[in-house]
Amino acid sequence: MQKTRYVITAAIAALTSGVMLASGTAQAAGAVVCAEQERCYGIAKAGKNDCATSSSACSGSAKQDNQKDAWIYVPKGTCQKVAGGTLALPGAKKK
Repeated sequence: MQKTRYVITAAIAALTSGVMLASGTAQAAGAVVCAEQERCYGIAKAGKNDCATSSSACSGSAKQDNQKDAWIYVPKGTCQKVAGGTLALPGAKKK
């Protein structure tokens, strides 16, 4: 009985450590993806923005398509190729 309990415990530990390792690798890969993306204002569909707007504090809160203050992440270099896309919040003061 004791050997069976030991074998089951070891198997569970091995499975759990594999899952944790895989999730750590996925998070590291996600960090690389974010580094190769940029915020693009004015192209998000209603309810599909990635983060807060000037009038709300949550993602997914854009009230209309192409809302000027709503943004989504796009691959670097593509925002200015999309009609209506800008890299800076429209109306923001430049330093």
